[in-house]
Amino acid sequence: MQVEQNRCLTWEEAVQYLLSNPEQQELVKACYYDAPLVDAANRYWCSEEWHAINELLPTTVGSALDIGAGNGIASYALAKEGWQVHSLEPDPSNLVGVGAIYHLAKTAELPIQVTQEFGETLPFPDQSFELVFARQVLHHAQDLQELCKEINRVLKPGGKFIAVRDHVISSKEDLPRFLESHPLHHLYGGENAFLSTEYINALQQAGLRIDHVLKSFDSKINYAPLTPANMQAKFGQRLRPLPGSKSLAYLIFNSITFPILLRLLSTFDNRPGRLYSFICSKPL
Repeated sequence: MQVEQNRCLTWEEAVQYLLSNPEQQELVKACYYDAPLVDAANRYWCSEEWHAINELLPTTVGSALDIGAGNGIASYALAKEGWQVHSLEPDPSNLVGVGAIYHLAKTAELPIQVTQEFGETLPFPDQSFELVFARQVLHHAQDLQELCKEINRVLKPGGKFIAVRDHVISSKEDLPRFLESHPLHHLYGGENAFLSTEYINALQQAGLRIDHVLKSFDSKINYAPLTPANMQAKFGQRLRPLPGSKSLAYLIFNSITFPILLRLLSTFDNRPGRLYSFICSKPL
């Protein structure tokens, strides 16, 4: 598949291009676009990212809404955990949208309900869900404030809203740099990022309480598919030329010091498009 110059593809066409490009297969797998979809979804469910997310979910399962569900990997993971899942996705695609979720649910024999709609106009009654989940969704909002209001509206009092892996910029001037560096934006033109304060203000103004903001290196959720072992290996390579690198590595790469190092990195990380996650709840 050739990409015409100066033409934006659809999201489905962009993913098809990645799938057809042998040099992009590592990215394809990291994004869980590889086939068969049920195997990719199961790999996501078994991933360190999902294990970290699962620790943040309510202890009692109930009704969950997966907003911007894409090909359904998070809906699959929620259903495997026992949640009654309703997937919301505006794209009808059989590869990366509603069609893919239907196929995944049927193949995995999971009772996932699917609705084709945008998050700014949720077709559900007030207080319908104990959990609303959004993976890489808020930064795609057409109207961030309205999306957050709708999420709060359909969430039950005491329920949780978990938004993971959203792109953050430090200033509006950083947005072009982020878009230029993004591996897919030049294909379909659909990426975006907000200031962390914009996310926080939209969530709070909607009536949600922000319980935790996880910055770029605060959690495996944000730096996946890298693992702590991968991170240590990368840091170790940089330390190797330094005198006493083995002793330094021993001091840094232990269960006490390394998490502190990662949190320090989060504090000073100003990369345009770095990933944050927001853990929220609806007051009783």
